[in-house]
Amino acid sequence: MDKKIKKPELLVPAGSLEVLKEAVYFGADAVYIGGEAFGLRAKAKNFSTEDMKLGIEFAHEHGVRVHVTANILAHNDDIREAEGFFSEFKELKPDAFIISDPGLFAIAKRICPEVDIHVSTQANNTNYATFLFWRELGAKRVVTARELSLKEIKEIRQNVPDDMEIESFIHGAMCISYSGRCLLSSFLAGRDANRGECTHPCRWKYSVMEEERPGEYFPVFENERGTYIFNSKDLCMIEHISELIDAGIDSFKIEGRMKTALYVADVARTYRKAIDDFFEDPELYKKNMDWYREEISKCTYRRFTTGFYFGKPNEETQVYDTNTYVNEYIYLGIAEEVPESINLSDGSIKKGKYAKITQRNKFCVGDTIEIMKKDGRNVKTKVLSMTTEDGNEVSSAPHPQQVLYVELDEKAEKYDLLRVKG
Repeated sequence: MDKKIKKPELLVPAGSLEVLKEAVYFGADAVYIGGEAFGLRAKAKNFSTEDMKLGIEFAHEHGVRVHVTANILAHNDDIREAEGFFSEFKELKPDAFIISDPGLFAIAKRICPEVDIHVSTQANNTNYATFLFWRELGAKRVVTARELSLKEIKEIRQNVPDDMEIESFIHGAMCISYSGRCLLSSFLAGRDANRGECTHPCRWKYSVMEEERPGEYFPVFENERGTYIFNSKDLCMIEHISELIDAGIDSFKIEGRMKTALYVADVARTYRKAIDDFFEDPELYKKNMDWYREEISKCTYRRFTTGFYFGKPNEETQVYDTNTYVNEYIYLGIAEEVPESINLSDGSIKKGKYAKITQRNKFCVGDTIEIMKKDGRNVKTKVLSMTTEDGNEVSSAPHPQQVLYVELDEKAEKYDLLRVKG
C-alpha cells in the first residue's frame, strides 16, 4: 500500500448517547449526531443538550470527532431561533456542523467561527464549481450528491485544492428523491421531509386510480414482482473500498441516525476492519471479503446496491415485493458494566461472568447468544442466569428496557454488544 494515500475517515451515525458510545467503541473515526432542532431526523431520539455534552466529551476522550447536523431547509421562524441554537455550541465544542441552508451557514460561521462547516448532501453538490463556491464561503468539507458516479467524484477531486475535503455516503438507505430533497411526504402526510419530518412514503405500496372511476383501484405491476415502485435497495460499498479511495473521497459516511445500536456497531466494525485490512495489504482485504459480506448482512437492510457509483441505477436497484427489512439478528443489549459478582435479594453475593444490560428484546436463561467483540470476533455464549436490579433471579427477560445482570459462560468486555440469531 502506498503510504502517501491518506486513510479515509469512517463517519458513523448516532441517534442517541448509547449508540454514540457503540459507534466509538466499534471503530468510528467520527460520529454525526443531531440536536433537538434543525436536523433532518426529527423522529429520531436525537440528543438533549446534556447528552450532547456527554457524547462530545466521550468521543473526544477516545480521539473521535463529532459532527452536528443542522441541515434543514430553514424557514423564517428557524432563522429567528438559529442564533440561540448555535450559541449553545460555544461551550459544547463539536468539531463540525453539517449544514445545507446558506442562511444557517452564515449564522453558524459568525457565531462559532472555530467550528468547521461541512455542506450537506441536501445542497445538491454535483460539480467542482459548487465545491469551490462553498470553499470561498469558508466550508471545510462538502458532501457529494448521492447521484454522482465515482468518475465524477474523481473529477471533482482533481479540480479542488487538496485541503478541500470530500465526504460521500457509502452505506445505508437510499432516498428516492434527488439528493434527499423530497415533497412527497409534505403532499401526502403534511410532514416536511426537508425539515426533518419525513414519513417515508417512498416505502408505501401504491395502486393506480383512473380519474373517471373514483374508488376503483388497479394494482401496479412491474414484471409481476409487486407494487413498491419507489422502494430502493440499500447502498453497500464494502466490496469497493479501493475504488472509493481512488476517487479521492476523504470521509466514508454511513447512513442511519434512526438505526439501532446493533446496526451501527455491526456496520462500523465491518467497515473499520475492511478499511484497516486494505491499508495493511490489499490482498488481505480481498482475502477477508467473505467475512465482510457475511457480517454486513447481519444488520437490518433492504438488499444491496452500489447506487450511482458505477452508473445510473436500473430496475434491479428497487425492491418491488416488500417494504420490510431483512433482519437476521436480534439486538439484546450492551454490556454497560461487567462485574465479577452481584448482590442477591437474600443478602448473599454471587460470583460469575456478568454483563449489566438494559434489555431490548426477549431472551431466556439457557439460550445461546453472541457477544460482538470490537476485534471482529463473535463469541457464542450461554445465558446461565439473569438477575434484576433488586437481586431477584428470573428465567426470562420479557420487558423491554429492563435492567438485568446476565451471567454468561464467556466473559464480555464493557461496550460489547449482545445479540441472538433471529
